[in-house]
Amino acid sequence: MELMMRNMFQSLGKSRAANRLAKKYGLRFGAARFVAGETIAQSIAAVHALNQDGRVATLDHLGEFVFSEEEALESAAMCMQTLDAIAESGVTSNLSLKMTSLGLDISRDLCISNMKRILDRARLYDNFVRIDMEDFAHCQISLDIYRELRQDYDNVGIVIQAYLFRTMQDIDDLDGLAANLRLVKGAYKESPQVAFPEKSDVDENYKKIIQKHLLNGHYTAIASHDEAIIQFTKQFVHDQQIPNQQFEFQMLYGICEELQKQLVKEGYRVRVYVPYGVDWFGYFMRRLAERPANVWFVLKNMFK
Repeated sequence: MELMMRNMFQSLGKSRAANRLAKKYGLRFGAARFVAGETIAQSIAAVHALNQDGRVATLDHLGEFVFSEEEALESAAMCMQTLDAIAESGVTSNLSLKMTSLGLDISRDLCISNMKRILDRARLYDNFVRIDMEDFAHCQISLDIYRELRQDYDNVGIVIQAYLFRTMQDIDDLDGLAANLRLVKGAYKESPQVAFPEKSDVDENYKKIIQKHLLNGHYTAIASHDEAIIQFTKQFVHDQQIPNQQFEFQMLYGICEELQKQLVKEGYRVRVYVPYGVDWFGYFMRRLAERPANVWFVLKNMFK
C-alpha cells in the first residue's frame, strides 16, 4: 500500500495537468506546511522567523516544467531577485536552484549562461548557491556543469544522492575540487539498475559518504530528518574531532521543527530548505511520496 501511494504521488508530481490545476487553487490542503508561500516577500518573512531562533536557511524559487528559453530566463530572473531580497532584508540565507528550471533540458549553453549570471549576483552579495540534484538522467550533466562552473566560481555547491550506486565514486572525483556538498538520501523514483532498492542499503551508503567527505576535510551539509543518521554524524564528528564549522545539518521547511531547534540549542548549525513560488506542486508531491505521515496531515486539512 505504501509503495503504491509513493508511486502515485511521484507520478502526479510529473503531471503538467495536475500542476496547472494546483496553480489554479493555490497552496491548499496542507501544502502551506511545506512551502513558505508564493511570493518572495512571504519567503523572506519565513526565513526571518527561522533566523530569530538561530536557524539559517536556503531559499528555493520552485520551478518545474520549463520548456522554453523565455521561461528559463524568467526563472533565472527570479533567482536573482531572491538574492536581491536576501541582501536587502538582511536575513541569513543561501539560494538553492534546479538547473532544469534554468533551461538545462533546452540548451546546455543557456543553462550555463543563466547559472553564471546568478553566481555573479550571489558573489556581489558574498552569498552562496546550491545546485539541487535531480533525477538520474540529469546526474552526469549536472556534475559536468558544476565542474565547469568551479573553474571561475567558489560560491557554488551541489547535491549528492546516497541511493545511487555511483555516489561513492562521485565523492572521490569531487575531492580535488574541495566541493561543498549537500548529502541526501534521494527522493526520485529510480531503476534498481542505478540505485539501491533497499532502504537499509541506502542508509549504509549514506553513512559511508558522510564519513568520506568529512574525512576528506571538506564542508558537508547532512540533509536528513532521520534521527539515527543525525546521531551517527554527531558521534562520528566527536570521535574524529571534526569541528562544527566544517558541517551543518539541513532539514526541510515544516518538518521536524522541534528537532531543528534542539540541534541549534546543542550548538550545531541548522539550515532549513525553504521553497516558495507558484510552481510548488511537484515539490509537494515528492514530500508526500517520501513520508506517508505527510499524507494523513493533508487529508486532515482537506476536511477542516
